[in-house]
Amino acid sequence: MAPIPVPVPPADDAPHLLVVDDDRRIRDLLSRFLSTEGYRISTADSAQTARAKLASLSFDLLILDVMMPGETGFEFARDIRKSSGVPILMLTARDAAESRITGLEIGADDYVSKPFEPRELSLRIANILKRAKPAASPPVETLRFGEFVFHIGRAELRKGDEVIRLTDREREMLSVLAATPGETVPRLALAGNGGSANERAVDVQINRLRRKIERDPANPLIVQTVRGIGYRLVVAP
Repeated sequence: MAPIPVPVPPADDAPHLLVVDDDRRIRDLLSRFLSTEGYRISTADSAQTARAKLASLSFDLLILDVMMPGETGFEFARDIRKSSGVPILMLTARDAAESRITGLEIGADDYVSKPFEPRELSLRIANILKRAKPAASPPVETLRFGEFVFHIGRAELRKGDEVIRLTDREREMLSVLAATPGETVPRLALAGNGGSANERAVDVQINRLRRKIERDPANPLIVQTVRGIGYRLVVAP
């Protein structure tokens, strides 16, 4: 096997893996190799040590050696599955079909026998993480507030079948507010290309927008003021 490159620091949001193996040589090998693959790696030499780390850290995948002294990988995985769905890959010297079946019955996501090719292990890890990744929510196409519907892609405001005429700045501000409904948007983010020079003009333009969508612009329910910061768009649940 070719020498493993010197790892570079992984990204802060890289998947965090916990390698649990009583063999220090295996732990060090996997730590170095998987770091070069872009993962953040923590290690533990026993189920007891791993359990302590799980109590204070969040992991995206566990790599568990089956034949550990004391609490085995099977026993540890069975205990984890009582309260967690974290992906588990079992690592063992055994190659018997019965052992593989046991691991899968416990709830392991995959099973790799020693000796193994690091690249195969890396591919299996990538596949597990891909399956475990939650499906992306479909993009929101419309927002409803009061009697109005705002079509985000077209930046079009409607009241029933009627298209409400907006100026370019009103359309731009409504699009910015609609990008994070319910969250406060600072005035600077609504000021357009003019930046801070136009922050005071935002209040005037918001008032104009309110006259088109609020029943009582003096007591707005849809485009609400967040004092000292900016505005937020309140949409229907």
